[in-house]
Amino acid sequence: MDIVKVFGTNLKKYRMAQGISQEAFADKCGMHRTYISAIECFRRSISLENIQRIADALGIEPYQLLMEGEENQ
Repeated sequence: MDIVKVFGTNLKKYRMAQGISQEAFADKCGMHRTYISAIECFRRSISLENIQRIADALGIEPYQLLMEGEENQ
C-alpha cells in the first residue's frame, strides 16, 4: 500500500462527494489550495494534525482517509 496515494485518493473522493472545490475546502480547513492539490496529486506527505483537520472538515473519522479500497465507505 502506498499511503500517500491512498490518502490523496480518499481526500479527493470525499471532497468531491460533498461537491466542494479545492479552494472552498482549503478555506474550510484553514489550509492553502495548493497544499490540498499537492496532497490529492500525491506530491505531499501530511502530518497527523493536518489529517485530523481534514477529517474534521469532511465530517468523517481520520482513519477513513487512510483505508485502502471500498471498505472505507
